[in-house]
Amino acid sequence: MKFLDGFGEQAYALLRIVAGLLFLAHGVQKFFAFPAAFPYPLNPMLYGAGTIELIAGALIIIGLFTRPAAFIASGMSAVGYWTAHGTQGLYPIANGGETIILYCFIFLFIATSGAGIWSVEGARKK
Repeated sequence: MKFLDGFGEQAYALLRIVAGLLFLAHGVQKFFAFPAAFPYPLNPMLYGAGTIELIAGALIIIGLFTRPAAFIASGMSAVGYWTAHGTQGLYPIANGGETIILYCFIFLFIATSGAGIWSVEGARKK
C-alpha cells in the first residue's frame, strides 16, 4: 500500500485482522452462545447477519476474497444500523449504534484497500 509508510502496512493488517475477529465474534455469539448467549431470539434477519459475520469475518481475518467480504460486511452493518439502531433515534451515541457504524466504515475502507500484508491474497501474489 503506497499511501502507508513506516509501520503503516503492519498497522493496516492488524486493523483488518482485529476487525475481522471482532466481527466473527458477533456471529459466534449468535449461533454458539459463546461467551454469552445472544440476548434476542434469532429471526431470519439475524440468521443472515450471523452467517455474514461468521463467513465474512473469517475471510477478512485470513485475507481471502477480502474486498467482496468486506463490502458485504459493510453493507450488512449499514442495514443493521438502520434496522436496529436508527429506529431508536438518529444519533449513534444515543441509539447504541456506534460500534456497528465503525464496522460499516472500517469494512468499507478494507473493501477499497484490499487484503494487504499478512494475508492469503498477499502470499499468493509472491
